[in-house]
Amino acid sequence: MRYGMNPHQEASVTGGPTIRNGAPSMINYLDALNAYALVREADDVTGRPAAASFKHVSPAGAAVAGLVDDTARETWNLEGADGLLSAYVRARDADPKSSFGDVIALSRPVDAATAEFLRTMICDALIAPGFDEGTLEVLSAKRGGKFLVFEVDPDAEVPTRERRDIMGATLIQDRDAADLAAALPDDLERHVREDALIGMAAARYTQSNSVVFVKDGAAIGIGAGQQNRVDCVRLAGSKARVWWLRRHPLVRDLPVIEGMKRQDRVNWQIRFAGHEMTRLQLEEFGRLFGDQALSAYDEPLWRDAWARELTGVTMVSDGFLPFRDNVDHAAEFGVTTIVEPGGSTRADEVEAACMELGIARVQTGLRLFHH
Repeated sequence: MRYGMNPHQEASVTGGPTIRNGAPSMINYLDALNAYALVREADDVTGRPAAASFKHVSPAGAAVAGLVDDTARETWNLEGADGLLSAYVRARDADPKSSFGDVIALSRPVDAATAEFLRTMICDALIAPGFDEGTLEVLSAKRGGKFLVFEVDPDAEVPTRERRDIMGATLIQDRDAADLAAALPDDLERHVREDALIGMAAARYTQSNSVVFVKDGAAIGIGAGQQNRVDCVRLAGSKARVWWLRRHPLVRDLPVIEGMKRQDRVNWQIRFAGHEMTRLQLEEFGRLFGDQALSAYDEPLWRDAWARELTGVTMVSDGFLPFRDNVDHAAEFGVTTIVEPGGSTRADEVEAACMELGIARVQTGLRLFHH
């Protein structure tokens, strides 16, 4: 490897995917392998092409192929997208601030349309199970020829046991291969079941504690690596809310600034939508976008009214919900279905909160911790 977790750490690797271009670090490997495992499962359980955008061993977004809405098309300068490309656009659009410089995973071979789109994106690496003619050359030219490309064998046998060595201790466990579909009841509506499966696949490869908000086949908010579950819910919910607010006309119609890079515009839209600017940023925002946009920034009514329109969100938790506050916060972000292992000592309170707030609760009996 180029280096380990940090440049001062030497590292090596045995086995794994083929490096088609570039020189990976350990974090590149961890991102790529976890991301590909996620999209392979999402594709397997839905039958649709899947994509993930990974940063620091957790997904910023994950999605299966589906409708790319007007906001995403405007953001990424697309006339249209379907198939594999639509899956990645939907994954990238979930949290584009976090996805900047991501590792991309695709569940199917890279086609020409996807390669051409990725050529224009700020990303660090890609892992896929193959490449259509000419696409590897397009991708290998990125970043002055340093773009990292992995090719994985989709038919390679995955070991049933995993191990790691830490401070002289060797830890060995079974690979988490629990059947996600079997953990869900058969009577779920088709779209809810699909969103639940995508959320469970994402949670399985997200640093715990984790909570995933899914809508229409795309994870629109992921809360990863928090020490308590309610912070996961609030983090995932706040990301989902910003995703939704970016679809408001006030955000979409911010004036186009000549010469401004695409990612800079996206970042300004996120700051504006999420009401998260520093004093200096607010001064610059006013200079760039004008007094009308500046006046709208501090007006809460449009945000509150628009946020109330977000609904039909499925929330997946990798561990049980210990208190009802998780449900209370989830309800504020449009969650109508909660999928969790169940079994907390206060499960009755959690169930009562769901009934009170009109949220369907699905208990899987399956914990999906990942570290």
